[in-house]
Amino acid sequence: MEETIPWSEYDEDDLDATQRAFADVLADRAGSWNVDPLSTVLMPAPRTPYRRLMAYLDIDGPERDRGVLTVGCHFDGSTVRGDKLHNQDFALPRLATEFALAATGDAVAVANRAADWFEAILARPLVRREWLHAGKVYAVRYEYADTGRGLGEGFEDPLAPPEVQERLAAEGVVRGRGRINRSGLGEPDRAVHVRGNRPAP
Repeated sequence: MEETIPWSEYDEDDLDATQRAFADVLADRAGSWNVDPLSTVLMPAPRTPYRRLMAYLDIDGPERDRGVLTVGCHFDGSTVRGDKLHNQDFALPRLATEFALAATGDAVAVANRAADWFEAILARPLVRREWLHAGKVYAVRYEYADTGRGLGEGFEDPLAPPEVQERLAAEGVVRGRGRINRSGLGEPDRAVHVRGNRPAP
């Protein structure tokens, strides 16, 4: 896939007037967001497999340098559809998720709806649950504190307590294959606020 560019930059020849209006609203609204501008990406329709203008936002876990969630929208000139996107081909999911957005209207109106949608996602309280052994983090889980919905997890076998390593090996769970059963790890040792509104204590 060709190079992507931030919402605030685009080649005039790549967008028609309607697409420019949509992109300009997003770029203007995103100026106040607490995100790396390079995480806000615009892909002109000819550069996408879907032949629609696409704008997406990568939400990262900065302390651990890992992607947590990619959300974005496809705009066809009058309708915008958004949701959690596949983080490689940026396809919308076959079945809508809790992140789904759909709006129809003129470019400025639907771009403002899309910007509201991105802002609402950024405002949700994202936390990183951490499990420690011997002072080192061996398991993490990114989740929304308001719902407990998990977005991503990680596990480092060599850092885990021996009994946890043995149990997971017996269960056939190896790094990169299967998912770690959070309940089997017990309560996390700490929760780190990543972004969004801070959850109530």
